[in-house]
Amino acid sequence: MEEKIVYFEKPGKVNTVEVIKLVLERAKLRDINRIVLASKTGYTAKLFLEAVEGKNINLVVIPCQFNIKKKINGNLFPQELIRELREKKHIVHFGTQILSSDINNDLYGTNIRKTLGNILRILGQGIKVCVEITMMACDGGCIRLGEKVIVVAGTEVGADFAVVATAAYSTKLTLLRIHEIICKPIL
Repeated sequence: MEEKIVYFEKPGKVNTVEVIKLVLERAKLRDINRIVLASKTGYTAKLFLEAVEGKNINLVVIPCQFNIKKKINGNLFPQELIRELREKKHIVHFGTQILSSDINNDLYGTNIRKTLGNILRILGQGIKVCVEITMMACDGGCIRLGEKVIVVAGTEVGADFAVVATAAYSTKLTLLRIHEIICKPIL
């Protein structure tokens, strides 16, 4: 089997529009109607919301957890966008960033979360976030265990990394699968 993977010369926001195009093509090809995406400031969520209008695609938007970076008012994600997404029957879920190095990494006396996050970053920041938000969405009941989804993440703001994955809870990490890489930046 041959399938196309798109590599971006530089990471970041500049790739977002192309990521949306690639993700929608792959969703149609694989008959996947749920997209899980990271969106720190709402930029990526807003563009995806516009792109899926009128399509049979549901978004599960995962912003940063509250107070992870000690932001004023707890988060950068706009409240009005949360309302708009929910009114259009999409999901916005604020959960615990399990693999984030910005939170207390002491888990039963180990730094296993930080270690796992660092191992995943070998392929890029995006794969770490894709794995993390898939588990967050599954843990939060936004997607089902074993559900095939497309997962989108990025480097800082915007999107530059997308995969096809099978969802799993954080307590069932070994069931999570990354089936395909749709796109990623060259490191």
